[in-house]
Amino acid sequence: MGIRDWFKTSTSPTNALHTGIKSTPSITVSVGMVVDELQHVSGTTTVGKQEAQDLAARHHVRDGRAGYFAAVLQRESEHPSDASAIAIRVEGGRIGYLSSYAASALDLPVETAQEVPVQLWATGTPRGLRVEAWVWLGSGVPKWEFDDSNPPPMTADEKHRADHARSSTMVREALAGGGQRAKEFERGMVDGVHYLELVEPIKELKRQGRNEDALQLCLRAIEGAENGREFGAPAPWYTMQAAILYRKLGQRELEIGVLERWMRAASAKSADGSEVAERLRKLRG
Repeated sequence: MGIRDWFKTSTSPTNALHTGIKSTPSITVSVGMVVDELQHVSGTTTVGKQEAQDLAARHHVRDGRAGYFAAVLQRESEHPSDASAIAIRVEGGRIGYLSSYAASALDLPVETAQEVPVQLWATGTPRGLRVEAWVWLGSGVPKWEFDDSNPPPMTADEKHRADHARSSTMVREALAGGGQRAKEFERGMVDGVHYLELVEPIKELKRQGRNEDALQLCLRAIEGAENGREFGAPAPWYTMQAAILYRKLGQRELEIGVLERWMRAASAKSADGSEVAERLRKLRG
């Protein structure tokens, strides 16, 4: 069976915040660190879930229409696991956090706060209202990735499809561009599909419990990853997935074999201390 056969299977009111915290005039990034101006807000489905849901409900943010708000960035020096954490608060509620990388890069003293625009999206799911948010850290008019005519993927299935579409678009653009980059991508093709395009199909087969089918796709992806590598080592994800599947199927020797295959293909520098090497070490006892 060829690899291609596997593929069959607005604007809402801006809400100003009034706090007693001193506001800094602009956001400064530490020297040597690059932070994207548009940042996805983490924690809207975990630690900030209730506040994010309440905010969306109050302003009727739902079903493909974004809500826009003024948020405050404030560092939480007493955060239990990250002293550099920066919370994102809207109307007094903490809806989430900046990523740890962005938080460590921004020059935002504990005693100050910074007002920034936030874009909020919400959709109903069997488990309740799911909220996602993005914050703009740049100057000038925010450049949002999504709008009412192009809403973000919200459910797990939508995210899987979007991830797969991004991978496929990147591959097709590289191949169409010609030159050395196209040649590099051509080496990673197996049965007309680049190994980078096989991540989501493998995950989907695993979700369906089709472990043997997922394993066969992993093995083909490993071939593409080996052919497509420039130096160092092939992408290890496919090897690790194959090893996990062999474990589930009770095929210990084949699990060892696929790990050893990656070790042979990798340079000594890449192999040393890798997750593949660690799994192999544990298997050998």
